[in-house]
Amino acid sequence: MEFKDPWLIALIPFVFILFLFLKRRQKEPTIRFPSTKLLMGSGTSWKIRIRQLPFILRLIVVTLFILALAGPRKILEETKRQTEGIDIILAIDCSGSMAAEDFMLQGRRYNRLYVIKEAVKGFVDGRKSDRLGLIAFAALAYTVSPLTMDHNWLLTNLERIELGLIKDGTAIGSGISSSLARLKNSKAKSKVIVLLTDGINNTGKIQPLPAAQMAKTLGVKIYTIGAGTKGYAPFPVTDVFGRKFYQEVKIDIDEVTLKKIAEMTGGLYFRATDTDSLREIYKQIDTLEKTKFEEIGFKEYKELFNVFLVSALAILLIEIFLNQTVLLRIP
Repeated sequence: MEFKDPWLIALIPFVFILFLFLKRRQKEPTIRFPSTKLLMGSGTSWKIRIRQLPFILRLIVVTLFILALAGPRKILEETKRQTEGIDIILAIDCSGSMAAEDFMLQGRRYNRLYVIKEAVKGFVDGRKSDRLGLIAFAALAYTVSPLTMDHNWLLTNLERIELGLIKDGTAIGSGISSSLARLKNSKAKSKVIVLLTDGINNTGKIQPLPAAQMAKTLGVKIYTIGAGTKGYAPFPVTDVFGRKFYQEVKIDIDEVTLKKIAEMTGGLYFRATDTDSLREIYKQIDTLEKTKFEEIGFKEYKELFNVFLVSALAILLIEIFLNQTVLLRIP
């Protein structure tokens, strides 16, 4: 058993002292006799012996009332849950090459960025206890969402990532350094960057490998994903009449650098060539990055204040009955 407001119990001694003080100041009713000889040999009755009982009962009543106010309750159930407690930044390439439509969803062609956003949604849904952040990069990198537990807000901002919003180019190094900036004040035991790109670093003020070295120094693990079919990919083009057709375009991925980034930081490199493999990669990362610890979820209580309250009322009625009957004092 425990009390919701245990500090109220500390009032009991002060209430006792107050009652004793008031009792001492109270004058006992008396009857004057011309001589005590009249009472000699009368002995002490049982009523005299228990004359302090109403006062004691009153103290018990006050004590029970205070205990009821303190909120006594019994713990019926205490749940514990396993949580991960990891800070993860998702860095997504949104350069022009992500417009290639070599990924399929439900039998229809979609560009790489759209399918990647769908896969990220599934990953976010599986990380209920982690702080997640979102970085988008092309020629520049910008923060879409800082680290947050509000995953609905993060997913709302994920939808706002579109092709053409950032100057075209692929700045992998900038994507890593911006992700590290989001993690620099993190106190999580495990810090992770999941970086996805479909190209080769061709711009930016910082190169990918020096950025990866910084991540290693800061204890940040980087998982890299190379997205896109090997060889040529269908790239949508619109003719002068507004009709859409596809051109086969060769888009290279710097797998060597992506592998080195992962190896340097203790992560892994993955290659996603279709929708299913992309989803599976995010599932693998989700499985790999779990640092479980036990956390108290909630407690279910049975409130006991009514037991103390009913007991106090019952004793109060007994005290009143005694005072008005067998222990009635005249005057």
